[in-house]
Amino acid sequence: MARKRAPVVARWFTGEGDAFRLLGTRCSRCGAVFFPREDDFCRNPGCGDGELSEVALSRRGRVWSYTDGRYRPPAPYVSDPELPWRPYTLIAVELEAERMVVLGQGAPGVTVADLEVGMEVEAVSGVLHEDAETTWTTWHWRPVGVRA
Repeated sequence: MARKRAPVVARWFTGEGDAFRLLGTRCSRCGAVFFPREDDFCRNPGCGDGELSEVALSRRGRVWSYTDGRYRPPAPYVSDPELPWRPYTLIAVELEAERMVVLGQGAPGVTVADLEVGMEVEAVSGVLHEDAETTWTTWHWRPVGVRA
């Protein structure tokens, strides 16, 4: 039986391949963009609450900072304690058009040795976890020009 694909968090991203995008919201009054999305009110303290609409964020950005996770995080993180822990890369990416930094895991195989502050990366579809019934999808950051 094939596993169903489901996003880890609904309505935070959409699409596959070149059509993959993170989804945020934009305030009609002040133009502020939010990720994670905001569906109830504008978080800009200087705004009088404009209407919020969904917006696809820039697919590419520049590495603002990065590190690696070398320890097994506690629950609710899904991790089999019987398997050896494998470090993963975390990348903070500046989206220039949106004027924000978005954190995410590096694509499989991307290590801190592959990264430099300022290098261009792109958001790609990724897998966070698989269980017997579901492949839980998320986003990853991958250096531009690198194919998995």
